[in-house]
Amino acid sequence: MHRHVAIVTDSTAYLPPTALREHRITSVPLTVVLGNEALEEGTEISARSLAEALRKHRAVTTSRPSPETFAAAYREVAAAGADGIVSLHLSAEFSGTYDAAVLAAQDAPVPVRVVDTGMVAMALGFCALAAAQTAAAGGSLDEAVAAAEKRAEGTSAFFYVDTLDYLRRGGRIGAAQALLGSALAVKPLLELADGRIGMLEKVRTATKAIARLEELAVARAGESAVDIAVHHLAAPDRADHLADRLRERVPGLADLHVSEVGAVIGAHTGPGLLGAVVSPR
Repeated sequence: MHRHVAIVTDSTAYLPPTALREHRITSVPLTVVLGNEALEEGTEISARSLAEALRKHRAVTTSRPSPETFAAAYREVAAAGADGIVSLHLSAEFSGTYDAAVLAAQDAPVPVRVVDTGMVAMALGFCALAAAQTAAAGGSLDEAVAAAEKRAEGTSAFFYVDTLDYLRRGGRIGAAQALLGSALAVKPLLELADGRIGMLEKVRTATKAIARLEELAVARAGESAVDIAVHHLAAPDRADHLADRLRERVPGLADLHVSEVGAVIGAHTGPGLLGAVVSPR
């Protein structure tokens, strides 16, 4: 069936390859710079390689896709039959990805609506899925955008990290907050709000912090129909345990995704990350 509206996102949505294929979503990769080597996220550097590099204190930075990379993606989906594109991306507070997409959209062969979702990881992925499902049902460009924006408004993302140092190095959290956390030896719980990562709570131990993360996710889910994603970096046992607990405790659970974040987000959080994304349907 011909789809008039195509969905484009970026690699920080961390959508499984099966979901990208099933919903015909195009993912544009960000780049991880490891030493002097630039590698595409998802194809040229794995989360495991990234975690090992961070543990060895190797220099790791990230960069946005170029406008031409987006332009090529837009040309490809237009050539495949799309007469409109919704391009959904991670928070502009984290990356210049949104700006690159906006530049590319100016010369695209079909209309492109570029959306700064204010989200990242599966908080962004759920927005892309909502837009794709609307488009597959015959929705217009405006309707697909509205579906993504509605999903973003309702979605919450909570994160535990072993240390704030990686976020401080990348400029994603204030140095004062990071130093305070280190000085008090607390374990931070973070929240994605207004496109930024902010401190939510400080907890004394990792065990208590992860238990609190579970409570936050359960409370946010309530009893309505929700999709949940559990993310981690080099902490699969933590992720599996949290996922099992949420399956037991969330009565309205529809889909639950468990996945390791990719190198771009991992570079800013460090190994040990555990996250819960709660997205009401």
